[in-house]
Amino acid sequence: MPQVIEQFTKLPTALGCSPKLRLSVSNRVRGAPIVNGHVVQLSAKIRMFVEESVALCKPDRIHIVDGGEEESTILLDTLQRLGTIQSLPKYDNCWLARTNPADVARVESKTFICTERREQAIPTPKEGVQGTLGNWISPDDYDTAIRSRFPGCMQGRTMYVVPFSMGPIDSPLSKFGIEITDSAYVVCSMRIMTRMGLQVLEKLSDNSDFIKCLHSVGTPLSGKLTMPSWPCDPERTIILHKPAKNEIVSYGSGYGGNSLLGKKCFALRIGSTIAQREGWLAEHMLILGVTDPNGVKKYIAAAFPSACGKTNLAMMNPTLPGYTMECVGDDIAWMKFDSKGQLRAINPENGFFGVAPGTSMETNPNAMQTVYKNTIFTNVATTSDGGVFWEGMEKEIAIDVEITDWLGQPWKMGESKTPAAHPNSRFCAPAGQCPIIDPAWEGKEGVPISAILFGGRRPEGVPLVYEANSWSHGVFVGSAMRSETTAAAEHKGKVIMHDPFAMRPFFGYNFGDYIKHWLSMEQRAAKVGGHMPKIFHINWFRKDAKGKFLWPGFGDNSRVIDWVLRRVDECDCYKDTPIGRIPAPGAINLEGLSSPVNEKELFHIPKDFWMKEVEDIKQYYDNQLPHDLPAEIAQQLVDLKRRLERM
Repeated sequence: MPQVIEQFTKLPTALGCSPKLRLSVSNRVRGAPIVNGHVVQLSAKIRMFVEESVALCKPDRIHIVDGGEEESTILLDTLQRLGTIQSLPKYDNCWLARTNPADVARVESKTFICTERREQAIPTPKEGVQGTLGNWISPDDYDTAIRSRFPGCMQGRTMYVVPFSMGPIDSPLSKFGIEITDSAYVVCSMRIMTRMGLQVLEKLSDNSDFIKCLHSVGTPLSGKLTMPSWPCDPERTIILHKPAKNEIVSYGSGYGGNSLLGKKCFALRIGSTIAQREGWLAEHMLILGVTDPNGVKKYIAAAFPSACGKTNLAMMNPTLPGYTMECVGDDIAWMKFDSKGQLRAINPENGFFGVAPGTSMETNPNAMQTVYKNTIFTNVATTSDGGVFWEGMEKEIAIDVEITDWLGQPWKMGESKTPAAHPNSRFCAPAGQCPIIDPAWEGKEGVPISAILFGGRRPEGVPLVYEANSWSHGVFVGSAMRSETTAAAEHKGKVIMHDPFAMRPFFGYNFGDYIKHWLSMEQRAAKVGGHMPKIFHINWFRKDAKGKFLWPGFGDNSRVIDWVLRRVDECDCYKDTPIGRIPAPGAINLEGLSSPVNEKELFHIPKDFWMKEVEDIKQYYDNQLPHDLPAEIAQQLVDLKRRLERM
């Protein structure tokens, strides 16, 4: 690492270390000098974790991350001089990273959960069937994977020790982690995505436990980097989780979902296992505050697969007069009961790691206003005036501006055959900059959840919205979710895939046990005098026979939220159907729509389609959960089929 990092050696005074103590304690760990911070800042448990990591990875130097502005400036400058990022002078403190083209998405096929027994991590599928609900690795293979990759992997590099909090630092709902990484890009991104720095070290100074996160970008066995500005080892990339030890290990990728270990790895995979043990929920959900024309405010949580509109919903500008909406979070919700049985949620993240393509002033002006300062973009296109471009921004760019695509090649609108931005290109921006961030988004107690939405991309057969008949029926709806695949993972092409609870890539333990845990929440709430939120299924993406969307979406989705909240208040504005309760004719407020909507087609429930849906769900359960499906869910499927047969 360049000398500029080694010059940044002052000991932060936040922990009150005296000059005498600094002189008496060697500022090294196993011979590696600490070039920022001091060893006395580390609790005994953190120091042991660092010592073990130094012995394994053999870095040249150690940098204890303090999270300050000066540190951030130096790291960004270093990354710029290395060619990892480039400045975007059109905006305020914004940067672009271009990754190795082999390192652009989450690698689900190389992501594993380690437990003593396979069935603790993943369901046992039907004989001869490939399991799709996670990957298991044995403890021996886990150790072998680490030993074959990590020894000496940080030679010549700086090891960063990143203390971070998932959730507001003083919230009882939050959890702490230490990520050790050799990527300054990761450090800068974690500063945006988490509460990072000395305050976390202070919280852990009592030697309390934390989530251990070890990450290295890795180097190929040959030692040759095809792209020196973006080191990675895609052939040997692996992401490992050991829930029993609250441990995450990631090697070979610098891309967000694989390297920002507070995100999917901690907040969902490890988080879900902690939630099961402690009686709460760690979910792939946005959190949205909605205030109606009477000034009554409620909060909803919603689970959609990646790139299916979570960020757009979380930052919606409602078109329905009198409504205001505010964002608590766009991706992850941790939900726990308070003393009265009310389910309350926090957003454990501190930033947005959103999909760029499709985001525009037309579709999501709040997101666009968020990202034009203090943001790290990854794999988007650049413009000759120092800005960014991606698909969806065509109306927002001057004709005479030249575009360079994410691979660094000239790109011309209407002529180039390849996308300007990678389909999974991202913006990493501080949540506090969002113009509609909810005033309670950092509240210690969390916000009260009144409704839970499930949804995905279903071009056929599935109505715009329907309400589950009961909590167990709602859990069934979540377990049976299906959606078109997206670019957020390594899948190719558009196919309908099962994505239960929008959590398929993120379960930290056996999905059958996960369903049981969800079912148990109703009884947990009742024991303390509460009740569970209503559950709904949403589908913004239904198309007509000509392939055109039946619903305008975006701000007009507030019309659906309006109906959802009226149902939360038990308004008699629904119609019973075999699949659940849909809005009664005229119950969705369509006044003021720019173009007419075919309400009949939008809520049509084709019997043939749904009978096939039942068979597809049954086959999915039989193949993936032959031994682990809870009886209540199996009965829900039987009941659905009976109701459809009576249509």
